[in-house]
Amino acid sequence: MASLDEVHRLHWAYFIKAASLISLMQQTDATSWIVLAGAKYPLIGRDNMMPQILKIIRDRHSTRGPFDPARPVTHSQLKLILEAAQWAPTPNNMQNFEIVVVDEKERLEAIGKIPADMSEAYLRENYEQISFNEAELRIKKTGMLASTFPPVWTNPEAWNPDSDYRSQITFLGRSVLETKLLLIVLYDRNRRAPGSETDSLGHMSLGCVMENMWLMSEYLGIGMHVLTVFGDSPVEQQVQHFLQVPAHMKIAFACALGVPADSPSNYVRVRRDIEDFVHHNQYGRKDVLWEARQS
Repeated sequence: MASLDEVHRLHWAYFIKAASLISLMQQTDATSWIVLAGAKYPLIGRDNMMPQILKIIRDRHSTRGPFDPARPVTHSQLKLILEAAQWAPTPNNMQNFEIVVVDEKERLEAIGKIPADMSEAYLRENYEQISFNEAELRIKKTGMLASTFPPVWTNPEAWNPDSDYRSQITFLGRSVLETKLLLIVLYDRNRRAPGSETDSLGHMSLGCVMENMWLMSEYLGIGMHVLTVFGDSPVEQQVQHFLQVPAHMKIAFACALGVPADSPSNYVRVRRDIEDFVHHNQYGRKDVLWEARQS
């Protein structure tokens, strides 16, 4: 069974490739509109394809707010999101994933009742990485604002098992019950990448599946919230049993989908500068390629 660290690496890996979604969009020279899933969306033509794709990549974000119950994800929209997953790159085209679509109210309610306490180790490490104001976040260029999380997550006194706030740290029920659509992505360990005992390439490809689904959701105006707690052993075992998932399958991640009830807030999003993480020919050499070629 993959470790929790391996599961976490999946969520780093989804930044690696947006190539599959790009290939879906580069088949036309038109710059008008296209009808997808019964709605109109801007059609990305060759002249403005790259700026538009980069905008979708930049706008992609986790929807942590509530979803609009009156505007469910349509079957046509869901099919497009699943088609984006279908074309994700996988090692040797092994296609090492399955996706369980959960939309029955009774099943969602049952999953939402599964105990899912946040570990104190996670809360402490998360606490060390967050920023408590925008100025601090802009300087660090990594992490997130404390206000993004529930208040009890950033209050060390609430983490005590005997605390009156302990029940508020369990968030699975709220996250599941606020959505009418849950996708559970399974990792098929029988479809291991050749020559890879730990199947690191297979884990990376699951990140590509996540990225493709997320970018398509963003393009369609569908909010997506990745729930990593499903990859935690206690929760995973109960969900596997409840959904009759075969023993050789592991839950890589789950994601809640829905139309956001509120307009996206203008919260601060930061990234390191390109010059901060790019090295030229050797580690530590910081003459960025386009600057080096001009000299």
